[in-house]
Amino acid sequence: MKRVTGWALEAAVPVALLVLWGAWSAGAQSFFFPPLTDILRTFKETWLFSRFGTDAVPSLERIAAGYALAMALGIGLGVLLGSSRVTSELAQPVLEFLRAIPPPLLIPLVILAVGIGPAMKVVVIAAGCLWPVLLNTIDGVRGLDPTLKDTARVYGLRPADRLLHVVLPAASPRIVAGMRTALSLALILMVISELEASTNGIGFFVLQSQRSFAIPEMWSGILLLGILGYLANAAFSVVEGIALRWHRGAQSSALAEAA
Repeated sequence: MKRVTGWALEAAVPVALLVLWGAWSAGAQSFFFPPLTDILRTFKETWLFSRFGTDAVPSLERIAAGYALAMALGIGLGVLLGSSRVTSELAQPVLEFLRAIPPPLLIPLVILAVGIGPAMKVVVIAAGCLWPVLLNTIDGVRGLDPTLKDTARVYGLRPADRLLHVVLPAASPRIVAGMRTALSLALILMVISELEASTNGIGFFVLQSQRSFAIPEMWSGILLLGILGYLANAAFSVVEGIALRWHRGAQSSALAEAA
C-alpha cells in the first residue's frame, strides 16, 4: 500500500503539469508552442512507428556503449589510483587538467582521430561520463576503513579476493553515486554528439526538425528525451536498491544502535 501511494504521489506532479500545459497550449497562438494534443499525436506517429528504429535505437546503442566504456575505465583506473596515494598524487594534476576540458570541445579532435561514424559519439559520451565515476571511485577506495585493510591483511587474503570482497564493496556507495551522475551526463552528451556530423539519432532529428520549422516534431523529440531520462533513472534506482541493500541495512542498524 505504501509503495502504491508513493507511485501515485510521484505521478501526481507530472500529470498536473501535463494538464496545465494542455490547457494553456490549447488556446495558445504561438507557432513555437503548438497544442499539446498536436505534440502527442506527432509523438505517436513518429516514435511509436516510423523513426524509432532509425533514430532512437542508434542513440540508445551509443549511450549503452559509451556508458559501459566509461564505467570500465572509471572503476579500473579509480581502483588503481585510489589504492596508491603516491600514484594518486602524481596523477592529480593531469586529472584536474583533463577534467576541466568540456567534452563537447573534444568533438573536432575525436572526428579527426576516429572519423564521423558511431565511434565518435561513443568516445564523446565516454569522455564525459568517465570523470564522475573515476573521481568517486578514487575517493571511495582511498576512504576505505583501516580496520578492513588490517583484517584483510591478517587473514592473508589474496589481492584479487581483497579487491572483490573488501575494496569494491566498501567503495560501492561512492561508485554508484558517480554512476548515477554519469547516467544523466550520458543522455546530454548523446544529444550533443549527434548535433555534429550525424545522419541519424534523436539529437539529429531534433536539430533537423528545428531547422525545417517542424515544431511539433521537434517537441516530440524533446519529449522522448525526457521520457528516456526518466526511465533510465527509474531502472538505475531499482538496480541501485538491489546492489546496495546491504549498505542501507547496515546504516539502519547503526542508527538503531545509536538511538
